[in-house]
Amino acid sequence: MKSKTSVLRVLYAASEQSADMLYLSGVFVPDPFLALVCGRRSVAVVNRLEYGRVRSHSQFDEVLLLDAVERNAARAFNLATGEIGPVELIRYFVAEWKQNLVEVPRDFPAVYYAGLQEAGLPLRIGPSPFFPKREVKTAEEIRAIRAGNAASAAGLRLAKQVLGEASIEGNRIRYRGHTLTSERLRSMIDQTCLALGGQAMHTIVAGGRQACDPHESGHGPLKPNELIIVDIFPRMSKTGYHGDMTRTFLKGKANAEQRRLVGAVREAQLAAMGQVKAGHSGSKVHQAAEKVFVKKGYPTEERNGEHVGFIHSTGHGLGLEVHEAPRVSMRPNRLRAGQVITVEPGLYYPGIGGCRIEDVVQVTADGYDKLSTCGYQWEIA
Repeated sequence: MKSKTSVLRVLYAASEQSADMLYLSGVFVPDPFLALVCGRRSVAVVNRLEYGRVRSHSQFDEVLLLDAVERNAARAFNLATGEIGPVELIRYFVAEWKQNLVEVPRDFPAVYYAGLQEAGLPLRIGPSPFFPKREVKTAEEIRAIRAGNAASAAGLRLAKQVLGEASIEGNRIRYRGHTLTSERLRSMIDQTCLALGGQAMHTIVAGGRQACDPHESGHGPLKPNELIIVDIFPRMSKTGYHGDMTRTFLKGKANAEQRRLVGAVREAQLAAMGQVKAGHSGSKVHQAAEKVFVKKGYPTEERNGEHVGFIHSTGHGLGLEVHEAPRVSMRPNRLRAGQVITVEPGLYYPGIGGCRIEDVVQVTADGYDKLSTCGYQWEIA
């Protein structure tokens, strides 16, 4: 009779950086530590510095003191405590708990993976995310994402307010006596998010030619009568969950090509949202946006060595990571109720400019619930 496989799931990471570790622990720890999941039981091994806090505030079923576990492992392997590292600790738990397979996440440290291999432990790489249920959000997670989007929306409203109060002087936008630059507006946006508990990193404020590169953060003076993409994706300090919203603005007077471009992007976003529903394929959402662009005469192609048009996917999952599963692209993955995704089609044509409009929705059985709220006025005199 074939014996049952006992799987010990192992993480070694800092929850400040690892979304999987933060999901498991529910507490921020800046340095890497060992966490184990055996059946339904989760255990953390932490040093004295973190022991009291992790015991009081984490979601672990049990929290062990690193010093004590190191002593036990040293006795078990007849080693000095100074010779005990993560590999020896994992070997110790495998033996103590009589496990016969170790599963680790894809970002598990390679040096320790190699050490476990050398020790002869059966290993396998787990799924990504390591906890697949991360894709379906709880009510508490939805509240955290809404808070992130509230910070994003506040940043967008601030950008609109600044552009509204600014003046045009020649080929420059002036705000309170100084030239308005991407850097200056980004700093004001980031401060607005921070006041609401959000850490906005790499906020995009890109105008003109720079807006045609979707992930260009933007630099230098912003110019009148040019499209300006503002993309804000703060991480909330309290929870680690993100917001992610984008709007496109223009200070001055838009020309006919710019108005047509922005109108097409908004129409494509609405068409894509209309296909968001549990059971629908993410590719169906993506294709809905593509069809609008094709119908409107906006090809995606290479021109003069540059890719133009709709050059990215329609969206992505959002949660503890700003980009996580599922992807909303040509991949035929089925959407599930409870997933949270962005819907953010865009068009990019040097000479006209770049435009992207992004909102966040939760997939439901009959459509979606919108988790982001902000207006769509973009042309600011």
